[in-house]
Amino acid sequence: MPLHVPPAPAPALRSVLAALGSPTAVREARTPALRSAPGPLTPELPLPLHVLDGITSGGRTARSRLAGWRFLISDRDHPVAAADTRLTPDGWTFSHFFEGPYIASTQRALRQAELLATPFQPRLLSVPELYMLTLWLHGDTGADGASGAPAPHDLLVPLAPAPPGICSHRPRRVSELLPVLTLRLAPAPLLGQPA
Repeated sequence: MPLHVPPAPAPALRSVLAALGSPTAVREARTPALRSAPGPLTPELPLPLHVLDGITSGGRTARSRLAGWRFLISDRDHPVAAADTRLTPDGWTFSHFFEGPYIASTQRALRQAELLATPFQPRLLSVPELYMLTLWLHGDTGADGASGAPAPHDLLVPLAPAPPGICSHRPRRVSELLPVLTLRLAPAPLLGQPA
């Protein structure tokens, strides 16, 4: 089933294109793969990047907020880096280029998602408290990609590297994975005290 990728804000895309066209921005980026790519470099698959805040064991519902848009930067063959944009008081602006394992892991998770029978809107969901990034497959394909919270029936695909005890690239419903994350963040009982 094809994924329904939400359109990125035009100013976010323009800021990434401007950064790619700037020899200084590319040269100063800490991304050897980006600097050595033969080109041409193209921003692809813009995904809204949301951050999940407030995961607690107290039963309070976690909140998500839009942190920016992430573009995979591809040369002729495959993604070599990514570019993040962020919203400022003056509008969308380029933030930084980066590379690392999440590039290939994102691409792999997107390929997995395309094989699912249900249509989804892909997003990224970061869980900073666990140093975790997931591909968030939102069930409402017509929703505004910049808003909303993970619904219980949405799928989360933890990207590699995932935190210990969480299997990367195994899609799980939000209703199944969120309690696991809550347990991971619960403070451990002190020795000698009942749990």
